Amino acid sequence: MTPDRFVRLSGLAFGLILAGFVVLGFSRIVLPYRTARLLAGPLFAAAALLVAYLFVRSVAEKLGLWRIEK
Repeated sequence: MTPDRFVRLSGLAFGLILAGFVVLGFSRIVLPYRTARLLAGPLFAAAALLVAYLFVRSVAEKLGLWRIEK
């Protein structure tokens, strides 16, 4: 993984979180809260998994276990 790809994945995680909030907010206008949460849930789950992966990857880089190519 290059530093450029790491930054792109971080941006994707931020975009997924933002999209989850937008979907949750706009769908609450016309749908019940439970349904809105069901629609936004997969976006939040994907963002959480991506953030967890990036965190593990950065800790492994800091410890020298898994290098990010320069």
